[in-house]
Amino acid sequence: MVNTGDTGRMLRRLLQAAHTVTLEELPGLIAGHADAAGLYDVAVFAVDIRETLLRQITGRGPDAAAGGEEVRIDGTLPGRAYQRVTLVAEPPRGARSRRRWWVPVTDGVERIGVLRADSEDGDDGAVREDLRDLASLVALVLLSRRSCSDSFARLVRTEPMNVAAEMQWKLMPPAAFAGHDVTLGAASEPAYEMGGDAFDYALSGSVLHLSVFDAMGHDTTAGITANVAVAACRNARRQGASLTETSHAVEDVLAAHFGTSRYVTGVLADLDLDTGHLNWINRGHPLPLVVRDNRWTVELVCPPAGPMGAGLGLPVVVSREQLEPGDRLLLYTDGIVDARDAEGRRFGRERFADFVVRHHSGRQTLHETLRRLMHAVLDHHCGRLDDDATVLLAEWRAGHQHRLVP
Repeated sequence: MVNTGDTGRMLRRLLQAAHTVTLEELPGLIAGHADAAGLYDVAVFAVDIRETLLRQITGRGPDAAAGGEEVRIDGTLPGRAYQRVTLVAEPPRGARSRRRWWVPVTDGVERIGVLRADSEDGDDGAVREDLRDLASLVALVLLSRRSCSDSFARLVRTEPMNVAAEMQWKLMPPAAFAGHDVTLGAASEPAYEMGGDAFDYALSGSVLHLSVFDAMGHDTTAGITANVAVAACRNARRQGASLTETSHAVEDVLAAHFGTSRYVTGVLADLDLDTGHLNWINRGHPLPLVVRDNRWTVELVCPPAGPMGAGLGLPVVVSREQLEPGDRLLLYTDGIVDARDAEGRRFGRERFADFVVRHHSGRQTLHETLRRLMHAVLDHHCGRLDDDATVLLAEWRAGHQHRLVP
């Protein structure tokens, strides 16, 4: 049985020891401290980029996973813990006296992986609380180590990555965020051969900036173009530029570097999280969608403006929309709806919106819905996309902050 006092001491000591730990040292450090608190055979599993596998971090080998287990997310108990963001206990097996648990490892709403641990029979409530606390601490340590660890980068990849994708994943913010009455998720494919797609978001006070970009081409230069566009967008808005001014700044920077040989389409938006007022501009990009009451979808309209960098000189018009509590705003690139099956049929906007409605209404988290959506898009296109496909989904909760985290 887990002793609460021992658990508290374990967490404090683990936190102190973790300040200088490397990824390779992390499994032994966690297991050693957890044993002292009555949690045994503890192991940490990280999710791969495509969210299909959970790979055990052993601390051995170039990817810190040598000799470890790999578990599929679909159809397994560890996968259920990951998908539903909930603790899962394995049924008793044989004469085994200890109970095995699978615990989601998350930072807010970002799912990083799962934790495995065994406990003695006892107060399930206390054990669950201790496991959640341990998983939270593990998440913080992993977050502090992954950005400077090549081992972690190898761990979460199942195939080689091209240079453009290497740039894009480093450029873009985490694919999950929750705060100030909004939950946000994003997904991009092909994860290992990305060209010119990118998403971005940032919170400033009560205003959430959202943007999606699609650069011309599907090569390393397209990736560089998207990187320049995102950097120029961030630079302008951090100097207080309006949406229109920001898009012009992006255009100026692209023109200075590429002339008119490279351009970027995009949607830039500002959502006031206090009021639900949405301002947005469209630079030659697919129109945003709003899912309302989980029953119907409306396409937002905006006078067209040209892509950034094309030098067309078309006027940029700011459009406005009043969101309602629970509305889901979808920004996406054309690779989502243009994916075609073997008979040439498009995935299409209607199927895209219907998928989000049906799967999110089934009490899946927003992020699990996006995981399943991208797998559906890939399956529709026989497992390999001809164009990048990116979606950025923001759900405005309007005064229901307590519901943001599962």
